[in-house]
Amino acid sequence: MIEESNPAEVAAPRAGRNLTAAIAVGVLLGALALLTLFTAKWLFAVLAGAAICIGVLEVAKAMNSRAIRAPLVPILVAVPALTVAAYVWGSEALLACFAGAVLLVLVWRLFGPVGGYVRDATAGVFILAYLPLMLGFAILTLVSDQGAKRVVVFILLTVCSDIGGYAAGVLFGRHPIAPTLSPKKSWEGFAGSLLLQVVVGALAFVVILESSAWKGVVAGAVLTVTATLGDLVESGIKRDLEVKDLGSILPGHGGLMDRLDSLVPNAFVSWALFTSLLR
Repeated sequence: MIEESNPAEVAAPRAGRNLTAAIAVGVLLGALALLTLFTAKWLFAVLAGAAICIGVLEVAKAMNSRAIRAPLVPILVAVPALTVAAYVWGSEALLACFAGAVLLVLVWRLFGPVGGYVRDATAGVFILAYLPLMLGFAILTLVSDQGAKRVVVFILLTVCSDIGGYAAGVLFGRHPIAPTLSPKKSWEGFAGSLLLQVVVGALAFVVILESSAWKGVVAGAVLTVTATLGDLVESGIKRDLEVKDLGSILPGHGGLMDRLDSLVPNAFVSWALFTSLLR
């Protein structure tokens, strides 16, 4: 007798997500990004800032479940402050604003309970560096020459890392990269990410950025590594805080941070790559 398939199992394949919902959410987010990038850059900055604020709240809530109370007010103030600093005045203003935000977090926490000061203040600085600072580098990319196109390539390559890793992992995944952190992330999936990213990177650099294909290959290879590490970093955070997802706002993905995990480190790395390769 042939057993009937369980719809829940069909909806959640080996890689552990509802593929239909994940694709729909991904297409919607991509459409929003493109619409804002090529109509008004400042609107994309606002959209990105709002996304990072949600990410901050998700991480802080997960930390709070483990009695870690990061100072939320100065962190949320820092998001628009760092965004404006990067958009209007550039990299030096971004770093200066970040340093000021760190001091504000340290001072703000002084007015809370004495117990747990180092724990909470350290968590606040961690969130500042992990999210608002990385957003600042995405904004620096946005305001550079070919800014909108560079952001498109940065997002496209990061998404390709996810797509290539997902497809190869589902089809061929056998050897986990970090079994204790993310047992479903495999070396075969990493190879799929690398292959797709170097191909798309070469094409994107030639077609979109009007540059050399070899530069796109380099960018694709480097961003494969950092995207994978970004995913593992978030897995480490979730394992330590003992949560499955950092939120539930996005169907098929979990929290917004479960969608931003690879984009966060790639925001800085892509800015550094584009600055050096596309000079």
